[in-house]
Amino acid sequence: MTRGRRHRAGDDRPVHRRTRGAMVGAARQKDEGTGALRVAVLAYPGCFASEVFGVPDLLTMAGHVAGPDAPGCLVSVVSPRRRVTASGGAGLDVRPPREADVLVVPGFELGPDTDLDARLARLAPEIAVIRERAAAGTAVVSLCVGAFLLAEAGLLDGRRATTSWLHAAELARRCPGADVRPEHLVVTDAGVTTTAAFSSMYDFALDLIRRHHGAGVARTTARVALVDDARSSQTPYVDPRLLPQPGREFSQQVMRRLDQNLAERYDLAALAAAFRVSTRTLLRRFGEETGRSPLAHLQDSRVRRARHLLETTDRTVAAIAATVGYQDPGTFAALFARHTGHRPHAYRTAFRRTAESAGTAGTVEPGTAAGQVTARGR
Repeated sequence: MTRGRRHRAGDDRPVHRRTRGAMVGAARQKDEGTGALRVAVLAYPGCFASEVFGVPDLLTMAGHVAGPDAPGCLVSVVSPRRRVTASGGAGLDVRPPREADVLVVPGFELGPDTDLDARLARLAPEIAVIRERAAAGTAVVSLCVGAFLLAEAGLLDGRRATTSWLHAAELARRCPGADVRPEHLVVTDAGVTTTAAFSSMYDFALDLIRRHHGAGVARTTARVALVDDARSSQTPYVDPRLLPQPGREFSQQVMRRLDQNLAERYDLAALAAAFRVSTRTLLRRFGEETGRSPLAHLQDSRVRRARHLLETTDRTVAAIAATVGYQDPGTFAALFARHTGHRPHAYRTAFRRTAESAGTAGTVEPGTAAGQVTARGR
């Protein structure tokens, strides 16, 4: 359906956050008579309803912040089907696909038991729309695992891309022609934009707002919506324990030993001796099963433990560094920054969880309009 209000939008060239040279998008085509950018959201059976409306709703809020003279955005929800039922059984009013400047492709539920081949086969009509719109010069944006639809349409071959860190390996396997960047939140390459998991749709939307309305409007919009506008990577959210690891018995034993001895100095020879293999064999077998080195895993585990301690304790950075095996806080801080995009003190400020903050979450100060901004239900 065409939304019953004008959404204030910005430049239709979505950006790859904090990456130079990646701001290539479709040429702006203004709606005749209004100067508005035309944004179409492609709905399909089982798509996340919140991702259908998330970007348009944030653009709407930015329009209120920017004021009535700011350029607008006309949003429609489109589908090659007559009826669409989204996640949670939410019925969506849709219109036939039409010419647009930006096509947004939401994600869907992708669980361990999902038959992805069958799922994508059932979405052949939507994949055809994506392919046709891209050929016509429309900027195409996928949210979360919507990237799999873009891959199926052939849009990711030869391009950089991202998706949820949980499914990045599968995307890379299914689309070997793509350069999958699992650490990035938003990647744009030659008019095709892909985003990381769920909430990164707001990182994408804020980039649009920032580029068109300026940093001030983007910052204020983020504050109104309680959206983090300073994220640069999805790495801090990665939990390797959630990743599927079939056929990795040897590497899992090595990882378990490393995880249980984070404070000990890394000694490859001693580690190999513990498993009664040579250092060469240990590195080869571990690499074959994981695609990385034992030291890389140890560093990830140390950083993950340090993140937890920074979020939940008052220990000094030096004390935390020692707990995870680093006697030099400077070395630890440099490693931590490479993995998370934040220095330890900055990470603590951004992600600190305390009993006090948990106890106040969800409260409303007297005089605030608690119901002023509501989420669209599914």
